[in-house]
Amino acid sequence: MKKNNYSYIGIAFIILLFGILFVPKIVDRIKNNDITRNDRISVGQDNNFEDKGELAFIEINGKPKKVPAFSFINQDGKTITQEDYKGKVYVVEFFFTTCPTICPRMNRNLVEIQDTYKMDKDFGVASFSITPELDTPEILKAYAAKYGITNPNWNLMTGDETEIYKLANIGFNIFVGKVEDDEVGFEHSGDFALIDKNGFIRSRLDGFGNPKIFYKGIISEQEKMDEDGNEQEITMLKEDIKKLLNE
Repeated sequence: MKKNNYSYIGIAFIILLFGILFVPKIVDRIKNNDITRNDRISVGQDNNFEDKGELAFIEINGKPKKVPAFSFINQDGKTITQEDYKGKVYVVEFFFTTCPTICPRMNRNLVEIQDTYKMDKDFGVASFSITPELDTPEILKAYAAKYGITNPNWNLMTGDETEIYKLANIGFNIFVGKVEDDEVGFEHSGDFALIDKNGFIRSRLDGFGNPKIFYKGIISEQEKMDEDGNEQEITMLKEDIKKLLNE
């Protein structure tokens, strides 16, 4: 009996010692928000990207990347430049009105975002046509009416094709190109870029601390994910627009 009593006393002592040594450290980690990504589920939209408040800047050669100067004609025949978006948070896309595949899905998602922020005068969208020779201001205006585009800060723009492709591929690093063997004849990214009030490209960080850069624009919130298992990022984009509007 004495041996058993000694065993119980020993076990109790070990438990007490564990509590004294380790519990305070765990509490301190929680208080200091020092629980790592491996210790918990991430706070972000999914487990790939973290939501830690302030959004990152996209840096090129150590400097935050800013939207380059541009000048195009919108659906109302008005000249629009980057200066028209100064002081506004906006989403950028490249599309064309006759696109039969991803563009309708992208613009339905953008209209949903538009309606989320319909009371905020500092939110906008910049849509650049990659078939400017076909997408005249009149065509763009009809397209806007078809999709329910009502935000006065949503400009659907047309202009010089070379300048638009340069803006996409170099200015925003969003791929746009012509494909001779494709029946549509064009290929472009279904991603959106998010721009802050000062004209800088912004995004949240991934699990390795790198900027996400772009947001998937094709998958809707209702779909949740596509056939390849990629999760929708419209919810994430809505959250990050709100952050920039509050900056």
